[in-house]
Amino acid sequence: MLSFSLMELPFVKNQTPKVVLQITLTLVILAIIPLYYPLLGSPNFFHRITSSSSSSPPSSTSEPEPSISSSSSSPSQISREDLLKALESEKICDLFSGEWIPNPEAPYYTNTTCWAIHENQNCMKYGRPDTDFMKWRWKPDGCDLPIFNPAQFLEIVRGKSLAFIGDSMTTNQVQSLICLLSRVEYPIDASTIADERFMRWKYTSYNFTLATFFTPHLVKSKEADASGPTNTGLYNLYLDESDESWVTQIDDFDYLIISAGQWFYRPMIYYENNQVVGCKYCRLDNVTDLPMYFGYRKAFRTAFKAINSLEKFKGITFLRTFAPSHLENGTWDQGGDCVRTKPFKSNETDLEGVDLELYMTQLEEFKIAEKQGKERGLRFRLLDTTQAMLLRPDGHPGKYGHPQNENITVYNDCVHWCLPGPIDTWNDFLLEMLKMEGIRSHEEMLQSNNRTIKLR
Repeated sequence: MLSFSLMELPFVKNQTPKVVLQITLTLVILAIIPLYYPLLGSPNFFHRITSSSSSSPPSSTSEPEPSISSSSSSPSQISREDLLKALESEKICDLFSGEWIPNPEAPYYTNTTCWAIHENQNCMKYGRPDTDFMKWRWKPDGCDLPIFNPAQFLEIVRGKSLAFIGDSMTTNQVQSLICLLSRVEYPIDASTIADERFMRWKYTSYNFTLATFFTPHLVKSKEADASGPTNTGLYNLYLDESDESWVTQIDDFDYLIISAGQWFYRPMIYYENNQVVGCKYCRLDNVTDLPMYFGYRKAFRTAFKAINSLEKFKGITFLRTFAPSHLENGTWDQGGDCVRTKPFKSNETDLEGVDLELYMTQLEEFKIAEKQGKERGLRFRLLDTTQAMLLRPDGHPGKYGHPQNENITVYNDCVHWCLPGPIDTWNDFLLEMLKMEGIRSHEEMLQSNNRTIKLR
């Protein structure tokens, strides 16, 4: 079973704050809430956090909740007890460790109500006979994760910008987000170039910009052989050089979500200082074969270093962790498939082998980047989707991500996710983290100021 303690999570403080610090923090937050984070001014926000009944998902046929404006109720209506409970809840609840439980109200959009679903994830269109894979929600141990509220999300990001940086799994999440938000508003295409790998959308009513930067290796890369030794391409990875296609474009973004994973299973030749230092399954003479996580570690280190080196960037960086595939009974090119129809329980499977190595590599590089970022006031957050997705072998397109044509060989997709489907929960996580960001940011500010006072 994949399980994390509070001490293992880089962004969770495991020390219990003293009463004096709690009271001081409460008073400061109550004073600054209406200026910094208008959404928190609503008593319904804290009622949702502290009330177990609030975990019930909205009806899929109900109208979207109205937008929450900055004219919401005064923060004086929030009791200090509720605020302290909210602060404590964030410290003791690990959103990312839990179980999948039935959610008969889902889904909240369909392949006919949302145009953003790519063909390869449109499982209903291509004849998937079961629908149960859509009807689950994530239940963290010790707390609840509310179902995505599109009006709340758009209000939080009003006037802001969010960039997704990574591979096609990142694009998969963006599709989900656009579909979830469609109950309130669809965006317009605001792309600056005609390239589907680098898209921008604008939510005009909220002045919110959403962007994608396709960079499957995060660093500079070049396809050296379209077929390669495994018919998946051979790539040159320049592990010490950032990918300028996204690094030069993110200065003004308020939020970044960065991720990478499945492309590192492909054959690669590793370069540093423009010299070959090794490879992964390249089958070249006199080139040392290195483990996959060698390149994976270096790529994340270079990407995080690039973010921390940007002079103008002041936003928050979320690392979305690795999501394992669920290929069974053969390799991807030898009949392997993913045909399960229900989630695993947390005690039924483990993260192990290469997947575990990749996950741990991400956490280690995240901790280094987080520490370095703090030195210049940058914030890093962990959006840990690994355990939740490890438990969802049932949500992949498999053979239902393409037309069923006997004359065409198309391999089963056990990497990406059907839409609607389990990946919608990634945006549940994201919204919940954004809701708490104001409180966490000010708590960190107070702790920093407290350390400064002690040094004097």
